[in-house]
Amino acid sequence: MDGERFPDAFRSYRGKTLIQRPLCPTYVLLGVSYFLVVIGLAVALSKVAAVSSELRKVKDDLAKDPFGNDFHLFPCGANTRQWEYFSGKCYYFSLQAVPWHQAKADCERQQSQLVIVDSLAKQNFLETRTRNERFWIGLHDLHTEGVWKWLDGSNYITGFKNWKTGEPNTYLNRDEDCGQLWINGEWNDFTCNSNSYYVCEKTLPTKSTSAPKRA
Repeated sequence: MDGERFPDAFRSYRGKTLIQRPLCPTYVLLGVSYFLVVIGLAVALSKVAAVSSELRKVKDDLAKDPFGNDFHLFPCGANTRQWEYFSGKCYYFSLQAVPWHQAKADCERQQSQLVIVDSLAKQNFLETRTRNERFWIGLHDLHTEGVWKWLDGSNYITGFKNWKTGEPNTYLNRDEDCGQLWINGEWNDFTCNSNSYYVCEKTLPTKSTSAPKRA
């Protein structure tokens, strides 16, 4: 009986109409997918090329100036971080109190000089760093009493001044021939052999001199 049904069922299936689905949408989807993959690869390769170009540029810059970053972070020199930068110059605030002549010599050993206070802007900068202490500056009347001079030859008469009221003067008949920043930032004349802190000043080093040479 089963054998008889099978041919009938087979014949019945063969008699039905088979529905074929169109293949066009499938090909379209495949084509779009391929196109997107190609675009993705192109974008990725473009980014890789851009990154490689930037890396080459950085490498070339470092080869030309291996200490360029240090120069921007420490304009007064990567190996002289105790120096502070202000308005195109570098300043050193001593941690030891010494006589004026020793302070002058200490600054010269560091290729600098005692600070020349020639503007209100510089005066304000120094006040913020020297308040409540006394600091020698590059001002004196050692050669002729009452004739004050700056170490760099700047014109004292027409230049900036910030003396305390009543200064410069002579106190208890002592020679006070050296200038200093007083505890409130104003100028005071004092005996040169007394101990005070000091401020050194030097011009901004160039990149070639601020970076140490490699062996």
